[in-house]
Amino acid sequence: MRATDCIDADDASLPFVDELDLLDWRRRVSELYADVRAASDPVAGWRRWCETRRQLLREHPQSPVPTDARNTFGGPFVYDYDPGWRLLAEVKRTDEQPLELPSSVGKAMAFRRFAQAHADGLVLDMYWLENYGGGLFVPFADATSGAETYGAGRYVLDTVKGSDLGAEDDRLVLDFNFAYQPSCAYDSRWACPLAPPANRLDLRVEAGERLVPASSSGDRT
Repeated sequence: MRATDCIDADDASLPFVDELDLLDWRRRVSELYADVRAASDPVAGWRRWCETRRQLLREHPQSPVPTDARNTFGGPFVYDYDPGWRLLAEVKRTDEQPLELPSSVGKAMAFRRFAQAHADGLVLDMYWLENYGGGLFVPFADATSGAETYGAGRYVLDTVKGSDLGAEDDRLVLDFNFAYQPSCAYDSRWACPLAPPANRLDLRVEAGERLVPASSSGDRT
């Protein structure tokens, strides 16, 4: 759900981060994704993900939602689960390309593009965090960004924090129903990497978290 120190809401260098609270947050997220991977029914795993994420954002001291807004926080809001957005991607190595992704606060963050995920005609660049331990990071933006979803994009994988949907039949699971808004969507003090041009899609990804609920009652966690 979050990125690493310099990448998202749990940047331990920020003055409003408590290290033990952050450790607890990371444990809970890691355990949650382990449960999701173990679920025999993807929809059941998604429902658990929605409920746990809602609880964390509303109640956990490390939530990116400002403290004075948590009691009235109505989200997170999501689209209905769409099995068509659960994709199994073939990972194809590319020429490695070091680059710096822009962030919500203007500070560039070092990554390395090393592969691409190919699934049903969709291609997303895959990035490796150039930091201690590294980690896979797959952000994206789409035609809903800036209106129904956060304008700077959403994240579908971030293994540094355990946001990892695993693999199936030797293919990477890219389930966009688990796409989530970065922490800077809730509080501009957080520094979040933005989706690069290569991962800005022309199509609408009506899956995962959104900024507000739709008129129907079925797409809110």
